[in-house]
Amino acid sequence: MALQLVYSPDDFLTNVHQGVTKSAQPPSPFDTVIQDGWTVRMDKGLFRYRLGDLQTRHLPGHRGYVAQLNVQRGVERRKPQEILSIQQEFNGKQFNFNKINPEEIICEMVQCGESSTVLNEHHSSPSKMLVLVNVSPLEFGHCLFVPDPLRCYPQVLTKFAVEVGVETIFLSSSPGFRMGFNSLGAFASVNHLHLHGYYLDHELALESTEVKPLVPEKDFYRLINYHAGFLFYAETKTVGKVAESICKVTDFLVERNIAHNLFLTRGCPPSECKPRGRESSSRKGVRIIVWPRKSSFGAKEESAFNVALCELAGHLPFKNKTDYEKATEEDVIEIINNLKRHRS
Repeated sequence: MALQLVYSPDDFLTNVHQGVTKSAQPPSPFDTVIQDGWTVRMDKGLFRYRLGDLQTRHLPGHRGYVAQLNVQRGVERRKPQEILSIQQEFNGKQFNFNKINPEEIICEMVQCGESSTVLNEHHSSPSKMLVLVNVSPLEFGHCLFVPDPLRCYPQVLTKFAVEVGVETIFLSSSPGFRMGFNSLGAFASVNHLHLHGYYLDHELALESTEVKPLVPEKDFYRLINYHAGFLFYAETKTVGKVAESICKVTDFLVERNIAHNLFLTRGCPPSECKPRGRESSSRKGVRIIVWPRKSSFGAKEESAFNVALCELAGHLPFKNKTDYEKATEEDVIEIINNLKRHRS
């Protein structure tokens, strides 16, 4: 029986600021469960490699890219499944999260109160989110968040998955806790619905970059001066409404077989965007960015610089030393521009 992490909206944190020392914002109960559980399993040897302090450098330039060297992830990671379609059905014969070592499970997240009785889209029982370690981590605390694994959902976002993803950001006291999603064709390696969550103790430009209103009453914006994409902004009282709007966009993309990546991070309100270097430190809300992109199917070279949710967000995990040492902001922008469906 997995440890249950029961939470309510009363546990959501809004007094989070970027640049505040860790001692001034101690770990929340959520952070304690995730970080302690992850560290215990690392010490037990349940991971494919031991993650130490990663070599890190900031690429010069206005995008503020954070590059990290993680050679072992490219060498030791489980071979990704072959993906042929963004609408590919779940296949129980392939690897999925019902086949993991039970010791990899950290906890099961359940919201108490009214939200715990919200019914799953297709079933008559409450939904739960299973949290397990990613045995090929890219950063400290790297976990996978799997909605109702026994129901065998393919890698297509649901409102429940997005909603709990946003709520999870609100449960952390760390401005460096991030979450994300790769669709099929956008470097998802397993066709079983899951999100990634991890800690990155470096500020990203996405937290405060300027946006242009599209449908502001729906908290819907467009990124400017960054990789073209859509941005949603959620506060604690608008999580459900924003999750529904996000799924309208991702459902549209899936129906048209358009690959996409999603990234969730603490961020300042769109009204408080300022030029880089004079950003607001307030991180009371959550920014959710959706990037449509060209699909990438077939076998991948694991040591290559493959662009998924982290890279689009400005966190660049490199799997070979040469690329890590030589990469420039211009190189990264060129690679990412080649993935865009439309230039902007």
